[in-house]
Amino acid sequence: MSTMQEIQTAVSELPPEELSAFRAWFAEFDAKVWDQEFEEDVTAGRLEALAEEALRDLREGRCTDL
Repeated sequence: MSTMQEIQTAVSELPPEELSAFRAWFAEFDAKVWDQEFEEDVTAGRLEALAEEALRDLREGRCTDL
């Protein structure tokens, strides 16, 4: 199973119980990948400018309560 089309076909053919298990597995997998990417961005300093901008907006009163 090496192509996206093959994966899509295989997933579309799963019985409901296995599709549910696949969804749960994929949600956990996707969250771990996102967390790893986020950690790499933090470590590399790629979020520093955004953090600085957010703190500046907060200090200057441009933030509102939700």
